[in-house]
Amino acid sequence: MAQATTQTVSISIPERSAFSWKNLWIALAIITVFEIAVNVYERTFAISKGLDYFTPQYQTYWMSILYTELILEPTTLIALCSWLWVTRDRAMENLAPAEELRRYWNLGLFVVVYIVLLYWGASYYTEQDGTWHQTVIRDTDFTPSHIIEFYQSYPIYIVAGVGSMVYAMTRLPQYAKAFSVPYAVLVGSPLMIFPNVGLNEFGHTRWFMEELFVAPLHWGFVMFGWGALAILGVWLQICPRVVELIKQVYYGKPATSPAVVLNDPEKAADPALCEI
Repeated sequence: MAQATTQTVSISIPERSAFSWKNLWIALAIITVFEIAVNVYERTFAISKGLDYFTPQYQTYWMSILYTELILEPTTLIALCSWLWVTRDRAMENLAPAEELRRYWNLGLFVVVYIVLLYWGASYYTEQDGTWHQTVIRDTDFTPSHIIEFYQSYPIYIVAGVGSMVYAMTRLPQYAKAFSVPYAVLVGSPLMIFPNVGLNEFGHTRWFMEELFVAPLHWGFVMFGWGALAILGVWLQICPRVVELIKQVYYGKPATSPAVVLNDPEKAADPALCEI
């Protein structure tokens, strides 16, 4: 028997609290406080304790931070992805429309947090690093600026980006069995800035050059950073399904069933679904 591609069901309108901004504001507040604290620490100890790698003060004030980062960040990534996988939805074909819509909302908030963290890492701290190394001659690859930029801010946004993608793959039929090229670029391209750090450090160790972003050694940072524009492709994939679910949940119109979306996710990305 052919499987029905649409479903018309009686749906109770979800509470407004299901689509709350509260968690986003809390997350952004935590990020803001954290980044301000990091900036205060940098401005307090970068010059006074961070100019000579071979001093005990440098090991205490800066290398201890690096060692902590190298432990906490991969542990956090593994823990987050493991939790998302263990708690995944194992019956997405039976997903209620209101719940699916709520999960898209949560995914949107997750992506906003990722983009904010990406700004702090790939823009703010990266520009700061250029200023630092135009001023100070490095005597180690692990400068105060690099410890914050490369080994703190980059891994943090990578954790958020990978986490958001795993969330989509384990909670939404549209991403459960399909590979999304825009989402892979959105997460993978900025992620590749981190491996590019190795090339950057090799180049600065072998050659003395002015710290300019137009230098060929830095082209990778720019190219991979622009990959974040793939967010436009992600929204183009998501919006038709979200509009379809809104019309079903709030106006009672038929919509493609989760079972069909699970097996043929291209149906959920059809722009025709955006028609009012």
